Amino acid sequence: MKNCLIISILSITGVSCMHKIPQTAPTDFPRAEQINHNLEKHGDVRNDKYFWLRERENPKVIKYLNDENAYTDRALAPVRDLEKTLFEEMKRRTKEDDSSAPYKKGDYYYYTRFEKDQQYPIYARKHGSLTAAEEILLNVNILAKDKSYCQVGAMALSPNQEILAYAVDFTGRRFYDIYFKNLKTEKLDAHVIEKTAGDLVWAADNQTLFYVQQNAETLRSDKVFRFDLKTNKKEQIYFEKDDTFNVGVYKSLTEKYIYIASGSTLSTEIRYAPSDKPHDSFKVFLPREKEHEYSVTDGDDAFYIVTNKNAKNYKLVKTDFQHTDSKHWKDVIPHSEKNYISNVTVFKNYLAVSERRDGLTQIRILSKDLKIDYPISFSDKSYVADLGTNREYNTEVLRYDYESMRQPETTYDYNMTTKNQVLVKSKEIPTYNPELYVTDRIFVAARDGAQVPVSVLMKKDTPKNGTAPLLIYGYGSYGLNMDPSFSPSIFSLIDRGYVFAIAHIRGGSEMGRDWFDNGRVLNKKNSFNDFIDSTEALIKLGFASPKRIFAMGGSAGGLLMGAITNMRPDLYKGIVAQVAFVDVITTMLDDTIPLTTGEYDQWGNPNEKKYYDYMKSYSPYDNVTPKAYPHMLITTGLHDSQVQYWEPAKWAAKIRELKTNHSLILLKTNMEAGHGGASGRFERMKEIATEHSFILMIDEKY
Repeated sequence: MKNCLIISILSITGVSCMHKIPQTAPTDFPRAEQINHNLEKHGDVRNDKYFWLRERENPKVIKYLNDENAYTDRALAPVRDLEKTLFEEMKRRTKEDDSSAPYKKGDYYYYTRFEKDQQYPIYARKHGSLTAAEEILLNVNILAKDKSYCQVGAMALSPNQEILAYAVDFTGRRFYDIYFKNLKTEKLDAHVIEKTAGDLVWAADNQTLFYVQQNAETLRSDKVFRFDLKTNKKEQIYFEKDDTFNVGVYKSLTEKYIYIASGSTLSTEIRYAPSDKPHDSFKVFLPREKEHEYSVTDGDDAFYIVTNKNAKNYKLVKTDFQHTDSKHWKDVIPHSEKNYISNVTVFKNYLAVSERRDGLTQIRILSKDLKIDYPISFSDKSYVADLGTNREYNTEVLRYDYESMRQPETTYDYNMTTKNQVLVKSKEIPTYNPELYVTDRIFVAARDGAQVPVSVLMKKDTPKNGTAPLLIYGYGSYGLNMDPSFSPSIFSLIDRGYVFAIAHIRGGSEMGRDWFDNGRVLNKKNSFNDFIDSTEALIKLGFASPKRIFAMGGSAGGLLMGAITNMRPDLYKGIVAQVAFVDVITTMLDDTIPLTTGEYDQWGNPNEKKYYDYMKSYSPYDNVTPKAYPHMLITTGLHDSQVQYWEPAKWAAKIRELKTNHSLILLKTNMEAGHGGASGRFERMKEIATEHSFILMIDEKY
């Protein structure tokens, strides 16, 4: 393959010619040393010959990862020019000097903008009106100068809007240092708070900041501190003892209360204190209970709670400020079998509620006296609508965002009294015409009868006769939803005749709480079966050729890729597995690895034999066996704090060792980034261009 010549490069119009790739993959791949290492649990012994790759500081490990990167570069050399073409296409679909929709807070309008050829955003504001002079709060391009990685996490303005606290990670490991900038003098405070989780909340006095710190080894967010900017004194005010819980801090839209949220996969406990009394002790709102999740915010009239107590799809309740026990809660929106409530924004006179119905997002408006109750209607078959950036409590105007797979993000200001709405901003995508594309939403019958929604995007002129190539994407974990949002980069494949599909498999919450519960712990295999069944259904419906199927997923979606590759390697021609969580048992048995203990409710605790046995039956790394595997591009980051780099590295080595065919197995490690990949917007595009050029090379369509 490395000696293959390119006959033609695709133009941006999508014209292509066929070109054969060699029938065998390059054989000069790095061969990881095999060292026997037995792992024993419940009388079961697993020999992990690549266990040594977890020695992060071992020069042999770093050399091996660099050698793998060099091999990947050689293997992708035939499509190097194509990769550059794809990147330029993606860049052309980016308005380089774009800005966000400005939002109002107090006397200022805040927004984010980019400048041409710059990788990072500039945060700015204007006083009084949008025609006023610009005041730059933070230019991340300056922060990132001479840095290989730069990610700004949380940013928080003091209530008087004179001090900006911001958190920055320069490694990709998600340790954030907090800086303070005086916006009047434009000078940084000398004090820096190092290695935090990035959560920031100001008290009402403009000098007290609450923040969260994580455990240096496990990365569990477990401590909350109070910091006095004038005295530079910090004090730990809360420690979460339960190692299955993480903590965070937030403030309500009224800014009257500060909340500390302790949460595991299935349980929550909230503490609260008045924002104007930052030295008061935080009170427990409602003690944690097994499998009770709730969130709290407030208005002038009451606390408002989204809860799943006796309501698996959640309901909205309220209670007065003196009585927070659940026996005092009163229903605002009762539980529904059809509607799944996810969030609420409380305004002075209205409530804006995010819901799901039949897998689609909805926004529901209620007056606080409940005399008004209506949904905002949307006409598309497949779309995403969500509450936007709302920063003022005393307003009748709701900011919301709307998009679909063919419609770029559009921001509206919606008057909750008159129902009139104003288009604030429609994201401009240069060289893009939405009329060339069509979306669809179908339901696939899984093998056990479950109806799995699948969102589809394609060009209008792409034939639906079983000849088109398909890229199908999935996730299906943690109750997170893979909504049909707009992705400018995917059109480089769509314009070349590809069909793109998102399988909304069990493990997410697209279809309600049961959808999550039926895709976790001892039901996890439903996620894999749903994805395979969705793929086969798309073939039967004529969306795709059975010989041109590609799959992609990242993190827990990388686990999905590993499982379906072991289960049905014949179904997929190529797999892109990003930062893949594939060594399930070994990771979940090691409570020193970051984030492990907090995920027992998602995967199960393998210290118990029934969970161990079930995990072993699907764990991708443990189930690699001699068989013909599809072509695979596996990515990871050396500083990844969510999925350690050695999982993808070991997996790639084991597949190469045992596969019985000549498929191409590539491992690409970003040596300067973590779980999210590159931090700069153009560097991230280059990573996507690599993934897409791999797919096109394997599909012999370059």
